[in-house]
Amino acid sequence: MLKNKSYIGISFIILLFGIYAIPKIVERFQNGSIVKGERLDRVKPVTSNDDKLVKIGAVPKFELTNQDNLLVTNETYKGKVYVLEFFFSKCPTICPKMNESMLILEKTFFGNPNFGIISITIDPKNDTPMALKEHAKLLGVKSTNWNFLTGDKEYIYNLANKGFNLYAGENQKVAGGFEHSGLFALIDKEGYIRCRNDDFGNPILYYDGLDKIGVRNLQQDINILLKE
Repeated sequence: MLKNKSYIGISFIILLFGIYAIPKIVERFQNGSIVKGERLDRVKPVTSNDDKLVKIGAVPKFELTNQDNLLVTNETYKGKVYVLEFFFSKCPTICPKMNESMLILEKTFFGNPNFGIISITIDPKNDTPMALKEHAKLLGVKSTNWNFLTGDKEYIYNLANKGFNLYAGENQKVAGGFEHSGLFALIDKEGYIRCRNDDFGNPILYYDGLDKIGVRNLQQDINILLKE
């Protein structure tokens, strides 16, 4: 008998809860407020690129020698959209893939006088102008706006690590003896580093030269800058 009364009491409480709560839940669905909790409010909204590229900052000034023994500076590329990387010709790991990605960009924008590429060696002892010229020949480089640059090692490392914030360093424990980033910097016609936002609205800063999607995004954003 007591058990039956307990069941009746529990049933009565559930009935009262349903009468009170269900209409409020339905109302929240109708008003679209069911997702407005504290945790969800803190999640950054997903934003589209909307053809607007973030301006990171001015490209650091540089003066280096190219494969033809000619001086090339950041001013040489004023008025051009260009992509810049740090690499070395004898790299046995990521550089061949980076070279491949750059060749895709060269082919895509070949003949456009407002587009260029800069590849700066982090192994200037071996990558003399003559060695870089031979490397460009082996790659099949055709663009006159693709410069392979060399110079003083300390100067180049400061340019990479402090100027562009793209890591480069010596490490005899790794294949090839050097470590460096596989990222590409995109620079606009006015000499500013530019990039797109990620899906959470944060600047990506640089483009992944080892990834097909990164190269595809880079192609799209070069087109945007060429039209500015």
